[in-house]
Formats: sequence, structure tokens, C-alpha cells
Amino acid sequence: MLVPIFTLKLNHRINARMVAVGKFDGVHPCLTAATQAGKVFIHNPHTRAQQPPAHRLSHSTQDSDVSLLNINQAVSCLTAGSLRPGTAGDTLLVGSQTNLLAYDVHDNADIFYRDVTDGANTIVLGQLGNIPNPLAIIGGNCALQGFDHQGNDHFWTVTGDNVRSLVLCDFTGDGKNELLVGSEDFDIRVFKEDELVSEMTENETVTSLCHMHDSRFGYALANGTVGVYDRTSRYWRIKSKNHAMSIHAFDLNADGVVELITGWSNGKVDARSDRTGEVIFKDNFSASVAGVVEGDYRLDGQQQLICASVEGEVRGYLPASKDMKGNLMDSSAEQDMIRELSQRRQNLLLELRNYEENAKGVPDASGSTGVIPANTQLQTALSVKAATESQKAHVELSISTPNDTIIRAVLIFAEGIFEGESHVVHPSVRNLSGCIRVPITPPKDIPVDLHVKAFVGGRTSSQFHVFEITRQLPRFSMYDVASDTAGPAPTGSVSFSIHERPQRVVMWLNQSFLLPEGVQSPDVTFTLLRGGGLLSVSMSSSGQMTLRTDDVDLAGDLVQSLASFLAIEDLSVEADFPSYFEELRTTLTEVDEFHSVHQKLTAEMADHSNYIRNLLVQAEDSRLMGDMVNMKKRYRELYDLNRDLVTEYTIRSNNHNALLARLKAVNQAIQRAGRLRVGKPKNQVISACRDAIRSNNLGALFKIMRAGTASC
Repeated sequence: MLVPIFTLKLNHRINARMVAVGKFDGVHPCLTAATQAGKVFIHNPHTRAQQPPAHRLSHSTQDSDVSLLNINQAVSCLTAGSLRPGTAGDTLLVGSQTNLLAYDVHDNADIFYRDVTDGANTIVLGQLGNIPNPLAIIGGNCALQGFDHQGNDHFWTVTGDNVRSLVLCDFTGDGKNELLVGSEDFDIRVFKEDELVSEMTENETVTSLCHMHDSRFGYALANGTVGVYDRTSRYWRIKSKNHAMSIHAFDLNADGVVELITGWSNGKVDARSDRTGEVIFKDNFSASVAGVVEGDYRLDGQQQLICASVEGEVRGYLPASKDMKGNLMDSSAEQDMIRELSQRRQNLLLELRNYEENAKGVPDASGSTGVIPANTQLQTALSVKAATESQKAHVELSISTPNDTIIRAVLIFAEGIFEGESHVVHPSVRNLSGCIRVPITPPKDIPVDLHVKAFVGGRTSSQFHVFEITRQLPRFSMYDVASDTAGPAPTGSVSFSIHERPQRVVMWLNQSFLLPEGVQSPDVTFTLLRGGGLLSVSMSSSGQMTLRTDDVDLAGDLVQSLASFLAIEDLSVEADFPSYFEELRTTLTEVDEFHSVHQKLTAEMADHSNYIRNLLVQAEDSRLMGDMVNMKKRYRELYDLNRDLVTEYTIRSNNHNALLARLKAVNQAIQRAGRLRVGKPKNQVISACRDAIRSNNLGALFKIMRAGTASC
């Protein structure tokens, strides 16, 4: 087993996912983390004699090696790295829900301090695409924003939901970094600068991402899942009842390939093979892990893996020596191997016994054995079922056998469909039959693989054969072909021109929807089984496609799906969603109102702060002169003023939260307008929408969302 080569006990509680290592003087690595008191501590055991000048930075009274950086607001993200070209020292970047601070720790000076309207939930620092200088990229309220070393905004785009994790890596293999974004809508998106090039859908919020090597990266979800992707292909994943607080790539077993290091909420730290997910090392802290980083903390030329807990305990691990190459858990490897072989032996003996019992029963026609006819197969069918008085709308999976055999139980694995990702159907003895119907209700429009295992045997069998089959649920499965009297036509629509044969659109329809007998025409109308309403798809002889629906998100999903199927790289679209645009107009008006209230409240609080300063001076003067009457009067006024300030702060906080909600809706509207287009038109729409909002030109904004451009 590996053991820590150093252990530190720091007297500061550390915020989860807010730990970094930076060489702020260009030489000595310093452990940096956010505390729960609105401060950032910098642990530097290498230069103890230095006294920082009085600015933001001050020495800790508890640890001589620790300096404290006063942020005076709740820290939401933190990182350190090289931001300024031509300088050796790293820059410390600290984000909150309102600001981003770039700080020079060595010189104890602000580099820049910027307001960030959309907040900063997570931050990453590095090169992105063809942008020449490193960027500090923050992910916030459905938006991504990148700043250079002067605080200039060089990158901005929107994404589907609040951003929770970011990482830079060469995803496409072109030698330039792409930005991977994990968000609360369960998606991992890949941006090539401001162009969305790929999406992977998970089944929970993506809380952490880390680059492994080449195009391979690790991820962690809010439900305790961790795993590894290579581009869009998932290599492996595991799920725990605990939460992954931090993940990091580090070669711990000296095999030349990094492992996925995970720090868990129960204090466990483990290292897993990037190929298989096998645990090769583990250790335990007494409290939840706050962060996992690396650095040459002993200045001996070797990188150490550094793990920190929320209680301030820090441990450093050296990579294994070459003679320990392989599995680090060798002390128990032999016992585990013996246990595994013994279990395998028991399983094989049990399987052999079952075969022997079956062979004995072959001449007996009583059907009491597990022998089934040779032609037995497992058959599956998917169909859409509209809502009835007793049951909600759903997709029905029918599982059957072609003969007199019965299905004793069915086990279905599917990501994001069932709670716990699996569903078991076990009919009672009186209801046994050769057909089982399972209702499925997909919560989102994503394709899902249904992995089905069925126990099949005779009616009185005690042993059963296991059949396995995989069936894919189409992306748009919760849509039923509408009748002629389904209801009023949708008012929203998108239209665009494609140079494709109608038969290709028909192929897309049959592949993407659950159609009863397949359609032969690209003109079809569906009923939306989730939220109600209609979806109409039509295509003219000239190649003009029209999609009519009042759901903007659905329209965007349809455009992206069709463009992907037909391999369309650039697609311009005209869109009109009257009710949605009217809601957006109201939201933009509310944003202006909340901004106005925010400025007014800020000015009032500044005035009150000046008044408090004056009252304190007057009260102190009265005390020194022995004028107790006036002193008490001034302190009563201070008490009343303080109470008013607390009330004003509550109002300001509520106003800020309401403003953030409206800004999120605006960013999502821009993102939806972008998803209605493909390729360059999509990027142009997002950029033009932002410019229109900056200049407060609402007329141009809605023209861009409708036509894709502000020009007539």
C-alpha cells in the first residue's frame, strides 16, 4: 500500500471543490483553498520569513505558514495558473456570484477585479482554440465568459443550464484545446471556442470534469457516478452511494498512464484504472474530501498527489516506484484473487448441477424441469400509449415468447428512465404468461438503450433460462400520431430549406419517432404526450421544411436531430414563436426594472454607510466629552439604522436572486435561438443576440431570433 509522505493539519475548514496549487513566485508551490469564512488561505511552508505588505493579504494567527486573502463575500470557485504572458508567477483567480478577482499573491496586488452578471460557479484557466493568450473562463448562469490577463472579455457564449464544471482538453485531436462544459441539465457539451461541436447526455448534474490524456476525460455526477469518456464513447462508469467531491488525473502506479483519482464525501480517496475502472489504491480521511490536486510540494523534483479534507487535513502521496508497478493493493491482491476464484468455482459447480438436472429431466414430459423448446426466442415490441383515465401516457415495452413457455421475471436496465436505473417485473404465480408489458415514461427526448434480461421456462419450472436482448428507445418516443380532430394548430413554427429527397426525411421520421406502421410521407402531425399540444412536420416539393410547435426546445431538438441525420453542417432558419417572444419581452422589461432597483438600493446603502461613519464619530466624541445623553442618542440612531440596513440587505438579496432568475431566462432564450440553427448561422445568432442586449436594442434582438440576422 502507498502511505502519505507528508501530512498537514491546517486550522481552516475548506470549501469543497475549491482547492488549487499555484507557484505564485514562479518557484515554490503553495496550497490554496477557500474557507467557509469568505477568505482564501495560501499555505507556503517554503518562505516563512517573508512578511506580506498590508493589502488584502494577512498572516494567519493560527498557522505561521498560512496567509489569508480577504474576499469579504462567499467564494464560489477558485483556481491558480499562468494567466499573464511573460511572467513566471502564477495568478490566483477567485470567483463569487457577483465578481471575479485576479490576484498577484507574490506582489500582494489586484491584477483585475470584474463584475460578472451571470455569476461564477466554476472556473478553468488555459488556452482555448485559436485565442492567442490564456483565458480565465468562468461558468455561471447558463453562460460562459473568458477574460485575459488585463480583464478584457475575449470569449462569451451561452449553454443550456447553470454550469457546474469546466475542463480544457484537445477533444478533437487537432492540437488545440476545446472547452468541456458540465451543467445542471445533465449534458456534457464540447465547445470549439464558441461553436458547439458535441454533446453527451448523462442522467444527473455533471459536478466535476478532468482531463486524463489525449481526448480522454473523467467525469463525476451528483448521484455518485464517476467514469471515463474517450471523446463521445464511455469507457466505463461506476456508481456509489456517496458523492464524488473532486476528481483528478494522476499516474499513481508508475505504469505511464494516469489513473482517475476520486475524493468522496465519506472521506475515501481511491485511484481507478482509466481503462477498466478497477480500484488500484485507496485511503480514508476522517471527513469529506474537499479537493484533489498535485504539485512538487517537497521541491525534490517529483510531483505529489495532494488530497485535502474539509476539516483542513492535507496528505501528500508519491507515485509508486517502478518495482511496485501495477496494482498498489498487492498486500490483499492474493486474498482477493483466491476469493474471486473460489466464487467462480462455486458458480461453475452450480451451473454444472443445473445442466445435470436438466439432462435428467429431458425424457420426462411433465414440464417440471428447466428445459425449454429449442425454438424459444425473446421478442420485443415498442408502442405509444395515450393517456387514459387509469394510466398516464407512456411507451409500452412488450416482451413475449412464441410458444407455451412463460416469463417468470424481467429485469430492465436503462439510464435515466427508472429510479436506480433498473426495473424488475415479477408477476405473481396466478398471472404467469408468455407476455409481459412494461410501461416506460422517458423524462427527456434522448435515445435510450433498454437492456432486457428475462427468465423463461415452463409453467412449473424451478430453473429458468436467461435471455438477454437490447432494444433502443427512439429519441422522440413520447409523441403519438395525431387524429384529424386533435386540436388547434400550433402558433409557433420554424422553416428552412434543405436539398434532400423526401424519402430521406421519411427515414429520419421512422428512425426518430415510434410510428405504428411507418410513414411514407414527410407530412405528419403528432400529439405531445408530456405537455400536450401538437407537432406538425411538413415538406414541400421545393425542399422547404416547416416544423410547427409551441415548444421552442422541441423545435431546437428537431432541427439538431434532422441536421445530424442529414449531415447538414450549416443551416439558416426562420423562426416565429409569438407567445414565447412575448414572455421574453416581459422578462427583459423586468431585468431593466431589477437593475434599476439594484442601483437604487446600492446607492442608499452607500449613503447609510457614510451616515453610520459620522454617527460613530459623534458617539465617540460624546463619550470622550462625557456627554452620555448625546452618546446614547447616537447609539439609538445607530441601532435603528443598522436594523434598516439589515432590512435593505434582505430586499437587495431578494432583488439580486430575482434578477439572476431573469438573466438565466434571457441566456436560455439566446441559447434556444442558437439551437434553432446549425453551424455558422448558430454562432452568428448567439453573438448578434449578445450585442443587441448590450446595446439594449430589443427590436434588433427579436429580429435576430426570428430571421437569424438584424438586417432586413
